[in-house]
Amino acid sequence: MSRFSPSCLLVALAMMLSTVTGQAAGERTGTLEDIASSGSIALGFHESTPPFTYISADGKPMGYSYDIALKVAEAVRRELKMPALQIKPVSFTTQTRFPMVQNGTADISCGATTHTTEREKLVAFSNTIFIAGSRLMTRRDSGIKEFAHLAGKNVVTFAASTSEKMLRKMNAEQHLRINIVTTFDRGDTPISVLQAGHADAYMMDDVLLHAAIHQTWRPVEWVVTGKPQSFEAYGCILRKDDPEFKKVVDLEIARLMKSGEAKEIYRKWLMSSIPPKGVNFDFPMSEAMVELFKNPNDKPFD
Repeated sequence: MSRFSPSCLLVALAMMLSTVTGQAAGERTGTLEDIASSGSIALGFHESTPPFTYISADGKPMGYSYDIALKVAEAVRRELKMPALQIKPVSFTTQTRFPMVQNGTADISCGATTHTTEREKLVAFSNTIFIAGSRLMTRRDSGIKEFAHLAGKNVVTFAASTSEKMLRKMNAEQHLRINIVTTFDRGDTPISVLQAGHADAYMMDDVLLHAAIHQTWRPVEWVVTGKPQSFEAYGCILRKDDPEFKKVVDLEIARLMKSGEAKEIYRKWLMSSIPPKGVNFDFPMSEAMVELFKNPNDKPFD
């Protein structure tokens, strides 16, 4: 029978502990490692896209997408076993949302960002959190009922949006001669351009247009119309090539949908009165959303 000296046993134990510690450390990579090291998770949000993300009178972020982001943060707390993990809200604009995730300013940004295969070159997308359709907002007496009625008209939308891309495609394929007016979310916005009479219609995702109507001076004068020209799958955006973090995010979103929690979040923000003005968008869940909640996935429509 062989015998080990106490010193040999200590060396062996030290090697075993080193191996176990190394394996545990190796389980955390990328964003999860960054979050664990900093003790906080940075949640990106847009300040003015109700009901998805926007700020309250006291400057706090809120909304459908932000509630989902908060649930993801709780899942990260459980994954890292860090109950004291801090939440750090970080505001973004339409133009800065991708760079802020790419450079690590935000660990995850949940808003109203459409998942497309082209955008997958920039960032990764979570499981889809919402499905919208691209439609038109116009004055009730404008005579515009469908996209074919846009021929020769001025149509406003956000620069670099999927709606701008769709309008350019219509011009190229259908020769509609639409004058496309693009704006950003600072200064002149699509709503201000539309209300000033510098555009005949505003193209964007239907749910955002319903929200926009309530931001006008006289909501009764406006209508959302037109058969959807495309469907948009909104997802939270994450840094590319980070499967460990994406897995935590996707599993939590799927859990919310399967458990019924996501349905309650939907009712809270899209079928109930919401702050600050108590507006109720009364936007029933579409068949596409019902199907999504049954079968969560991260697939774009294009």
